[in-house]
Amino acid sequence: MINYDFKPQSYFEGLSPNALLVKLTYPESQWGEEISIYANVMDGKIYYEAVDFYGNDLKLNPESSTETLSLQELIFMIETMEPEEEFSQGNVALTLSGIPQAESLMYPELKKYFTDKRKFYGLF
Repeated sequence: MINYDFKPQSYFEGLSPNALLVKLTYPESQWGEEISIYANVMDGKIYYEAVDFYGNDLKLNPESSTETLSLQELIFMIETMEPEEEFSQGNVALTLSGIPQAESLMYPELKKYFTDKRKFYGLF
């Protein structure tokens, strides 16, 4: 059973002000798109940023927080991610409509969640 309330104690090791939270791969897209979500800390607040190959600006909800996200909050962030429509490159909106494969060192059960979801929809 997945623990949706799980929260890592911290995203940051040592003095590093940023950390990779999750790498998402969309194998059904034409190019096998990848999107990475990073956490950056500034003045005690954690800001989130999604990066893809094309440099698209992707809207995340939440954009920031004062503490680490629960697994449930991270899943919500991933599933509600949207491109800034007027400036999007490639076909990122179509890519985001798919179900990604997810890898995360900080949220070990995230992979299982998306694997189970992909299986449910016949993508395995």
